Amino acid sequence: MVSRRTRRTVVSAVAGGLFALGVVAPGPAAAPLPRAGQADGAVAPAPTEPRPPQLPADFQGTGRYIVRDLGIDVPFSWQGRNGNSQMIAGGPEHPIWFTNLIYENTLYTLTYRWPNIPLFPPRECSKVPGFFNRQIFNDKLKTARFVGPEILQGDKDRRVDHWRVGVVGGSTVPGEFFRFPLALGDIYVDQRDPSRWWQVLQFGLQNLFDPELDEWFTMDTFEHRPGVVTLPDRCPPPTS
Repeated sequence: MVSRRTRRTVVSAVAGGLFALGVVAPGPAAAPLPRAGQADGAVAPAPTEPRPPQLPADFQGTGRYIVRDLGIDVPFSWQGRNGNSQMIAGGPEHPIWFTNLIYENTLYTLTYRWPNIPLFPPRECSKVPGFFNRQIFNDKLKTARFVGPEILQGDKDRRVDHWRVGVVGGSTVPGEFFRFPLALGDIYVDQRDPSRWWQVLQFGLQNLFDPELDEWFTMDTFEHRPGVVTLPDRCPPPTS
């Protein structure tokens, strides 16, 4: 769920946010409640793990896209309609400008502008081969690991649940076998509604244009009403 040669996975997030970093940093995670012995000797039940993040079919939100090592902090929007979704970071007047989409069962990324990437000839719209949609993305999110409850501090503190989801190449067998990380996402969603996204940190090969291979996007607003999703003219037709 952003600027890269082959794709910027709305998934590694995928495709939400918090407040502008630099002003807002994630608060410390609250420690999990222990199974402590009570006065009568009974053992307190372990807390129930919350529901994992899910991307809704219809939504719209605004925030900031941040690449700290490059000093980049630009406007960011993320919208969904009928299961399609689109991220847009920056614009013609900003040092970066790109869009990522899940559109009609296809994943796209198009970078208009990025530091040290020539403007001419214009970059092609990358269509990731294969079938991909919101359901596949949400199925991957079901495998996320719960980190814990946290407070995102800003103009308005937000109580969130912190989740981590990753894609690793190589062996899936425990032990001393070759494996390497492809992508890692830290996702922060509303504690009362895991389909309301407030912040995402993405790290990995999907961020090839950034020397540190990481990016933040943060949301100031996130509403459950249909947004606007538009496939750029230069993008090829979606997967049939």
